[in-house]
Amino acid sequence: MLRQAAMATSSEEYVIEKAWGIVAGNVGLVDDMAYKAIASNHQIKILFREHVILNSGKMDKKFDFIMLHGNAIKLNEFKAETQKEGGAYVQVSKTHLLNEPNLMVLVAPDDVIRNIVSVLEKLKVSFAILQESQTTGFIDIDISNEVKLPNFIKSLLKPFYNANEVVLSTVLMSVEKKEAVNKVQSIATSNKVFVIDFRDVITED
Repeated sequence: MLRQAAMATSSEEYVIEKAWGIVAGNVGLVDDMAYKAIASNHQIKILFREHVILNSGKMDKKFDFIMLHGNAIKLNEFKAETQKEGGAYVQVSKTHLLNEPNLMVLVAPDDVIRNIVSVLEKLKVSFAILQESQTTGFIDIDISNEVKLPNFIKSLLKPFYNANEVVLSTVLMSVEKKEAVNKVQSIATSNKVFVIDFRDVITED
């Protein structure tokens, strides 16, 4: 009985650590993660979801990403499933918030992310990449509406364009100086990179 009482006391005092998870990939994968969050019995909350269309010449590159908050152990399941399905995933803990300055998450095609990193380095912005994850599955590519072709021809061409893989990257970074955050955000958004500034993330624990 004493052992059972001790176990009950310890379980009551145990605080579940919470974290933030960002999943990026095609619409089907993000739909699955949204469903998983809704079915988690309030353990995971959806903070927001974005559907992104990037115009690149005659092509539209389409991807989704979703930001989640909740039970850190449960979020590890989201990480494993996302990576298994070829998506990109980064997870932010409270330790990151306490120990790292000015956290930001960037989501964009890998070549764009690498270009942004190069620009920031040349501008001597002091920052560190804490986590990075790339998709290994395809993201959707469509012929732009600006291209004047019959829809049935566009449909025939779509498998050819989707065979050319576009790697999507999700990067967690910390920017050393607070005054440099706006510069990073400006450079990123001007290059069509989606930026999450953790100063703007408000959650209820």
